[in-house]
Amino acid sequence: MTGRAEVARLRQRLDAAFERARAVGPDLELQSDFARYLCVLVSGYLENAVAELVLEHARKTGAPTLQRFVDYRTKRFTNANAQRLKDLLGSFDPDWREDLEEFVVDSLKDAVDGVVDLRNRIAHGESVGVTYYRIAEYYSRVQKVVEHVADLCVPP
Repeated sequence: MTGRAEVARLRQRLDAAFERARAVGPDLELQSDFARYLCVLVSGYLENAVAELVLEHARKTGAPTLQRFVDYRTKRFTNANAQRLKDLLGSFDPDWREDLEEFVVDSLKDAVDGVVDLRNRIAHGESVGVTYYRIAEYYSRVQKVVEHVADLCVPP
C-alpha cells in the first residue's frame, strides 16, 4: 500500500483507537491516560502520513534514486510542527510552502503545534492536562492538514 491508501489505513487504526477510548466511560483519570496515549498516536500519524505522501509524490514523479533519497530523509521527519511541515513541503515546491502558509493558520496551526508540543512533554514525563475532547478536536484539525498535504503531493 502506498500514498493515499496507506494514509487511509493509518487513519483507520487511529479512528479505532479513538473508538476504544470513547468507550472507557466516566472514569476521568482513565480518560486522561487514554488522551495522552491518543496524543502520541495523533502526532505519529501526522509524521507518518506526511512522509508517506511526499514519498508517493517522489514515486510518481521521480527516478528511483530520488525515491530512495526522499524515503531516507522522511524517516528523520519528526516533531512535525507547522514550521517543519512547511519546510519539508517547501523543499519540494516553493508554491507548496506558500500554500501551507495560507492554509495552516489559526486553529489548524494550533492543533498541529499543540499535538507535537503535548507529545514531547508526555514523552519527557511532564504532567500535561489533556482531555479526550481536546485531543479529538486536535485530531480532526490535523486530519484536515493531512488531507490538504495529500491534495498537494498526490492530487486526486
